Amino acid sequence: MDGKKLEYKGEEALKEIERLTAKAGRVQLDILKEILTRNSKTEYLSKYMKGSKDVSDFKLCVPVINYKAIQPYIKRITNGEDSSLITGHPITEILCSSGTSGREPKMMPSIAEDLDRRTFLYNLIMPIMNHYTHVFDILTAGLYRHRVGDVLQVTGFHNKAPQFRFICRRNVVLSIDTDKTNEEDLHKSVSVAKKLLKPFNALLVEYTSYADTSRLPGHYVMYWEIIYHGSMVDSTAPLDDKVMQECCIAVEEELDYIYRRCRAYDKSVGPLEIRVVEPGSFDALMDYFISQGGSINQYKTPRCIKSNKALKLLDSNVKACFFSPRDPKWIP
Repeated sequence: MDGKKLEYKGEEALKEIERLTAKAGRVQLDILKEILTRNSKTEYLSKYMKGSKDVSDFKLCVPVINYKAIQPYIKRITNGEDSSLITGHPITEILCSSGTSGREPKMMPSIAEDLDRRTFLYNLIMPIMNHYTHVFDILTAGLYRHRVGDVLQVTGFHNKAPQFRFICRRNVVLSIDTDKTNEEDLHKSVSVAKKLLKPFNALLVEYTSYADTSRLPGHYVMYWEIIYHGSMVDSTAPLDDKVMQECCIAVEEELDYIYRRCRAYDKSVGPLEIRVVEPGSFDALMDYFISQGGSINQYKTPRCIKSNKALKLLDSNVKACFFSPRDPKWIP
């Protein structure tokens, strides 16, 4: 990359953005051609394109894949094999992703030019941050990398480049910062935590949640309805505070890498809270949603509540609140 581009500042950077966006389609095609030329002899591309550098062959022969498909090649490189498995340039470092969609970070091979690209992009972004404060708000946590499943809305075009607005992440239940927790991950976490109740003859019968952003930092709130069984158990006696606090941290320990980083390192998410509600609270919640037009035959307890009235109903039945006593484990 041209070294001068790495020094773009102020008006020069804004002019470069205008130049690139004026012919966005052409720029993208040129970049793709350059990638194919440089990497046509790699083991990965050779498997599909047989040495071809043609864009049409690439579109026809190379499948759309996810990280899992390329991971074996990355592992072979980390075990000592040559970079030519996937790139025509030497790999200079292996980075760990910060926007992982799984439970652990992904390894991302990087070549020397990648640092130049990141520096170039940063230099272009800085003038925009000085001109438009709302962009600064979006970028305070870093540049956001969208992934499959993100729901975006095209809001217009800047020259020939589309402008997007992030709507939501498909299947996301809870989010405070860069954390994105879906229903499946939430259920797995609760399934682990509720086992701590068993020695006390207590049973979690229902739960839901919401992201409380009324104060900083925001935090996850869970509503648990617990019943007791066994003739020797006082069904009105609350569980020991320590038990419920350990349930809080058990949920957090099972959430993904990004959530745990936000909690333990970034401090952008506060301790998870469990609010224990009176028996029958979730029956009342069902009655409320059905009264709003829901079908009793299709009703399923929502794992995330966004209705203020529904939250008010649950809060009116809270009999105890507990917070995580410590940060969840997070290893960079």
